[in-house]
Amino acid sequence: MRDRLRLRAGVILTLGMLLLGSALAAPRTQDQPRVLFKTSEGRFVAELYPRKAPASVKNFLRYVREDFYAGTIFHRVISGFVIQGGGYTAELQRKPTHAPIENEAGNGLRNERGTLAMARSRDPDSATSQFYINLVDNPALNRRSASAAGAGYAVFGKIVEGMDVVDKIASSETGPAGPFPRDVPQPAIVILDIQVLQTDSAPEGGQAP
Repeated sequence: MRDRLRLRAGVILTLGMLLLGSALAAPRTQDQPRVLFKTSEGRFVAELYPRKAPASVKNFLRYVREDFYAGTIFHRVISGFVIQGGGYTAELQRKPTHAPIENEAGNGLRNERGTLAMARSRDPDSATSQFYINLVDNPALNRRSASAAGAGYAVFGKIVEGMDVVDKIASSETGPAGPFPRDVPQPAIVILDIQVLQTDSAPEGGQAP
């Protein structure tokens, strides 16, 4: 009887381990697609959250698939706050964009370190191509009310590989350039390309940036 119980326990344990291994080995779905940023300072990968921020993710991926971001720069870098890019060329010429999208800052995602969010003007529903990455937790950027002042900024993804590259960009020397009185990296930090990674694939080279 005791041997039979031990055998049954062993079978259950083995089955449990097989199921766990199967779950861990399962490929990622497109519920949380990933994109690879190639920049003049290195590479990093962001995971996107279309269930939480459908309009923001759809908008961002539209620009990615149109190769809009190739040759744009991080034009605003503030250590201890954010790095922002996706709207200006290396010559600091603003690129024409599609129509702005609705603000999704009320989706429950917080402006925490490493998160990817939509940049906008004072109008809550004015985001187009520009995005930023939070260098620290920035609760002041979260939605606080329905008013324009408290509308917040919509998070739609998070850096999952290569945050050290983002921190490297954040440590760049900055100054005035073009239409900006300050905060522009010198020399320019260029986005060479952004591409959608296939499900269960790795960045070129087979490893994290």
